[in-house]
Amino acid sequence: MARYTGPKHKIARREGINILEKTSASLMRRLNTPPGVHGGKRRRRLSEFGTQLREKQKAKAMYGLLEKQFKKLVLEVSSQKGDTEELLIGFLETRLDNLVYRLGLARSRMMARQAVTHGHVLVNNKKMTIPSYTVKAGDVVSIGDKMQKNPDIENLIAEKNEPLSFLEKKGFVGRLKRMPSVEDVKPPFSTRQIIEYYSR
Repeated sequence: MARYTGPKHKIARREGINILEKTSASLMRRLNTPPGVHGGKRRRRLSEFGTQLREKQKAKAMYGLLEKQFKKLVLEVSSQKGDTEELLIGFLETRLDNLVYRLGLARSRMMARQAVTHGHVLVNNKKMTIPSYTVKAGDVVSIGDKMQKNPDIENLIAEKNEPLSFLEKKGFVGRLKRMPSVEDVKPPFSTRQIIEYYSR
């Protein structure tokens, strides 16, 4: 399946926020300047449709989803009972590749996705190679023995960063305590605008 393999900074600059959570000094310096030869010119005011489109593009880029995947997910949560915005964030955040990243077991979602597809991630001690697998409350996510010896992973664990409140972590092992909420994540995009985009 096709994946975006171009410049990552270009995506962040296009949306005007650091959605890929990169720490590059050059990116932070140019974040408010859109990419391209005319990037320095004043941005045009967006229509309602344009605003909804940009919010949708931010979410897709942040979680590394394709249009078909993302549309299917939004339509699925829209048909379920409950708060659609909370359900959408819940589904996005409990993807296995995202949880590996949120637990601090990978430096980026792309690195987490690769670790999953290469068979380095275990869910309840069983190898899982599907990045979109939905982790359930109480499930334990861990990194395989071979991956634990990776210097990059060892450095990440040594940093001892605290995971978000809906997660708990000890060394190379983490657990999803409960379903995440919008308040837990504070996403840099509007879930309401995304839902309105697909309900047209």
